[in-house]
Amino acid sequence: MKDIALSRSYSRRLYRALVEFQMISEGDRILVGFSGGKDSAFLLYALSAIQQHSPVSFQIAAATIDLGFPSGDLIDESMKTFVSELDIPYFIKKSNIAKVAFKSEQKKPCAMCSHLRRGSLNSLAVENGFNKVALAHHRDDAVETLLMSILYSGQIHVFRPVTYLDRREITVIRPLVYFREPEIEGAVRRIGYNPPENPCPAQDETQRLAVKELIRNLSRENPMVYTNLFKALHFNAVGELWPPTASKEEMRELHKVFFRGDEHTT
Repeated sequence: MKDIALSRSYSRRLYRALVEFQMISEGDRILVGFSGGKDSAFLLYALSAIQQHSPVSFQIAAATIDLGFPSGDLIDESMKTFVSELDIPYFIKKSNIAKVAFKSEQKKPCAMCSHLRRGSLNSLAVENGFNKVALAHHRDDAVETLLMSILYSGQIHVFRPVTYLDRREITVIRPLVYFREPEIEGAVRRIGYNPPENPCPAQDETQRLAVKELIRNLSRENPMVYTNLFKALHFNAVGELWPPTASKEEMRELHKVFFRGDEHTT
């Protein structure tokens, strides 16, 4: 087995997430979503390192959903070698997700692709007896998701570190929520993993990239922008908000009350 170790700084942040959000329990079987990219590679490596020394006994396995891009097989040999060196089981599931998500009439291929990929990964977990799925979303992903939800959907929404899926009866965990993206990039370089090229044709045109650039530009003017966005993720950050927008029916009733009130006062 390849020598697996994390620095004290990285271990501390990983354990903070695992303990603070109670992500792992004795006997858990965790399926780690492995796309081949830097984030999921680091997650797989980090959980393997923790597994060797954790007082809590748990099992992990890697899983890749092949999206079926026309450019060819998503599964690169470097991915297989990486998982093999960690000495953990590896599940590969082929799909036609790319064909469905990138139909000509599909306006939001990234959202559709992400939704279908998560569904396929969750199904694979249930079929093979895993009770948890680990995803590699990190702190920057959370901050960007919050801002994207406000700008593009008019909602204040962000993924949670731990989510229980009632229909599937599995729990989704995100152990990297206290890591910044550059920290993950540095860690992946140190462990010697080179992510294969991303075959997605929309990788340079996403809303997330636009929001990432927006945060970067605003942070040049005010270094507190990112920190404030991260603070805004938490429940205790919610201040005064407007009431919900009144429906047509509610507005009709309010009009009646208002104008009847005028009649009685004249």
